[in-house]
Amino acid sequence: MKNLNIYIVFTAFLVLTGCKVSKDVEVQPELPEAYRNAVVTADTLTIADVEWKTFFPDAALQDLIGKAISGNYDLQIAIKNIEASHQLLKQAKWGNVPQANLYVNANTTIPSENSLNGLSAKNFLGTSHVEDYNAGINLSWEADIWRKINSRKKEALAQYLKTEEAKKAVQTELVTGVAKGYYNLLMLDAQLSVAKKNLELSENTLRMVSMQFDAGQVTSLAVEQANAQKLTAARIVPMLEKQIAIQENALSILTGELPGEIARITSLDLEPVYENISTGLPAAIVSRRPDVKMFEYDLAAANARVGVTKAQMYPAINITAAGGLNSFKSNNWFNMPSSLFGMVAGGLVQPLLNSRRLRTEYEVAKIEREKAVLSFRQGVLVAVGEVSDALVQIEKLKDEQDFAQQRVESLQKATTNADKLFNRGMATYLEVITAQSNVLQSELDLATLKRDQLNAVTDLYRALGGGWK
Repeated sequence: MKNLNIYIVFTAFLVLTGCKVSKDVEVQPELPEAYRNAVVTADTLTIADVEWKTFFPDAALQDLIGKAISGNYDLQIAIKNIEASHQLLKQAKWGNVPQANLYVNANTTIPSENSLNGLSAKNFLGTSHVEDYNAGINLSWEADIWRKINSRKKEALAQYLKTEEAKKAVQTELVTGVAKGYYNLLMLDAQLSVAKKNLELSENTLRMVSMQFDAGQVTSLAVEQANAQKLTAARIVPMLEKQIAIQENALSILTGELPGEIARITSLDLEPVYENISTGLPAAIVSRRPDVKMFEYDLAAANARVGVTKAQMYPAINITAAGGLNSFKSNNWFNMPSSLFGMVAGGLVQPLLNSRRLRTEYEVAKIEREKAVLSFRQGVLVAVGEVSDALVQIEKLKDEQDFAQQRVESLQKATTNADKLFNRGMATYLEVITAQSNVLQSELDLATLKRDQLNAVTDLYRALGGGWK
């Protein structure tokens, strides 16, 4: 009968161990069938699957990105966060292992001579003090009845996986930042070339107007206006040189190096722009984008935290054990087996009054889980929006660039014709100055549009979750 009772208790214990006190919340975010401004297709391929070394064919840009991945301090901090989180995960895996402590102590007690202990020591031991020597091991273990320890493991695992995704997110932003900075540098190079070329035209115009002034064909006003146009073109050159140096410094810092020059072996005109861009299906963005995965792991950790706080309100079974050597005389402390002792105890603890602390922790954990659900949904929504924004920018910037290219070609012809007519006395200096001013601004705008189009493609690559491989 005694053995039967033991089996019944053991079976009940196993049943209770498998109990789970809370149910996880799962989220199915709302996703469109296709991105806005994207060609509707069932193709699951996406440019996010392309490694950055292939996506960015420019050798100088590849070198910059490689340096940034190996030397950027933000990325190194993210890696350290992964290492720290991994240590916490390993700690959580030890939750089911009993805690053990080795102890060795010796003490002497001098009781009052009028006390019962004092009289006993004097009468039976013939001494005025009592010695006690102990050496042993204490063990304590909590039965995971309500899967509290298991929930802690899940929470630690979710936090660890989140740091992995955080590192990917940092790398994705880093790759994008380096690429956009490099494209901005190419744009500034192109604009500087335009400014210098326009400065030469302005100097030629000023020389011609000055010759006409000496011949008495124009007034000093013409010379002053031509000189003002030349100074306007000249001012742009140091301004662009300043911006180039600042951009080079920023790229150097991204790579973890001291500010310095950045090598580039191509120009803005030669940099290719992807024509056929595959975005895949929106459903894939949940698994590809590191920041969205981070929100998903936040939800997993919040689910686990609710389980932990709920389990804390239920009874806990604790088993303790101790064993070792004990003696009241030092000379026979380690006598075997006379000095051996052992103890095993089990207890059931049910929290009753904790100033509502456990209930509050549970309610707060549920609220945090609701917040995690909202953040996850918002993260998916923002991700889809970023893809759509990048797609419309690529589409419309291409149209803008076509019109801007036509405008530049038209104004370049107008400038050439104005110079010829001016030399023949068939056009005024104002017409020449106006033509030069217009072509300068249009060529600067065209370079900006080319940079913006490259940035839009880069933004789409990032928005789809590419760049971290």
